[in-house]
Amino acid sequence: MEMDLLNADPVQEEHLHKLKRLVQNPNSYFLDIRCKQCLNVTTVFSHSQTAVACDHCGFVLCTTTGGRAKLTVGSAWRRKGD
Repeated sequence: MEMDLLNADPVQEEHLHKLKRLVQNPNSYFLDIRCKQCLNVTTVFSHSQTAVACDHCGFVLCTTTGGRAKLTVGSAWRRKGD
């Protein structure tokens, strides 16, 4: 399979396994999630293996799915570091 290493297609690179990309990088990241009840911001790992609740009100912010964490409907989030 021939591949242009100088001009790699970013869409195609995104679908490759993390170790087979030209520049190896992880699929996971950290999120800032704002609770929709008390507007408190909590930092959560994108592939969290446990349900995460808000520290102040106890509202569940995300649940585990076996891969990426599933965020609750209505909660605002942003990717950390962007």
